[in-house]
Amino acid sequence: MLAIQPPLRGDEALLRLAQARLAEAGLGGELYPGSPEHLAMLLAYRPGGLACTAHLPRSIDLLSEAGQALIGDYATRAAGELYGILVHDQKAFETQPAAAASAFESVERRLQGIAKAPLLFVEYAAGLPLAFFATLFEQTAALQHVCAAIDVSHVAIHFCRQTYAAQHRGDDVCALRPDSPELRDCLAAVQAVVTSAQPAVVALVARLARLHKPLHLHLHDGHPLSTLSAFGVSDHLSFLQHVRIPFAYHDRQILSGIFGISGLRALMRAAMAELSVEQLSCLLEIHPQEGRSPLGAHAHLFSHWEDKYFAERMNYWLDRLLDNSVLLRDACALSQQPF
Repeated sequence: MLAIQPPLRGDEALLRLAQARLAEAGLGGELYPGSPEHLAMLLAYRPGGLACTAHLPRSIDLLSEAGQALIGDYATRAAGELYGILVHDQKAFETQPAAAASAFESVERRLQGIAKAPLLFVEYAAGLPLAFFATLFEQTAALQHVCAAIDVSHVAIHFCRQTYAAQHRGDDVCALRPDSPELRDCLAAVQAVVTSAQPAVVALVARLARLHKPLHLHLHDGHPLSTLSAFGVSDHLSFLQHVRIPFAYHDRQILSGIFGISGLRALMRAAMAELSVEQLSCLLEIHPQEGRSPLGAHAHLFSHWEDKYFAERMNYWLDRLLDNSVLLRDACALSQQPF
């Protein structure tokens, strides 16, 4: 799957472009509705016949009755149309584990009452301890509709921040940038926590895959030093991107992401060792990058636009997403081959 909510200026033609290009590639998408009514409108832009999901607003409080009712409203709109809907986890889960489990059970009952209800995926996003997050889903493993989602780079960046802070008197590794004067002296320490992050994420994926329940992965790369996202975060990078630094480190002036292609393959191996293709869904959640691609066969979608700048930027972004989809498919294929 690829995200099809363009963070670029324009009209519905951008959504039609995403719909057309994903359908051509045989890929579903993830929608980003702001309300159940908005979801009903966005469903018209799905790639036809392909599994899709919807990421619900981050403000939804899963622990509240109102939040659970709203999830039910979204699920009713999505019934028979979407494979799954997603909400974020909450930091309060850690201090209220019984309430979190009870909320999962409450939503399960709501979804059981909806014909052809989508799955609810609860995504790692709030920085919960990894063991706690896994344990919560292990304790609620009997629920058929409520499942885990892992944003691999959110987990990795959180791991880097926690580990670096513990080793360096609370310092935030993500406060460093490639041009930070002190970077030359601490880069080895930064790279040490980066190297240790990937195995921690792979272990979390493997642990949740052993539940033999549907699992949804948000896939993208990252690095604590990255400034490549236009949204000011250290992740949501392509698996082909690197971070440039102004001096040589191990004879190179570029740093690889936390995962890279080999890390993507490790993630897929961990998931597919336990899960069937039907149980595993993946979204490439990569932020737009600078560049423009000619519209070619899709130019007719923008015949009413005088300036095609944002359309060509959208097309370039889709090119990069589809590049990563090839890497993902290769990683899945390799995971199914014997060693």
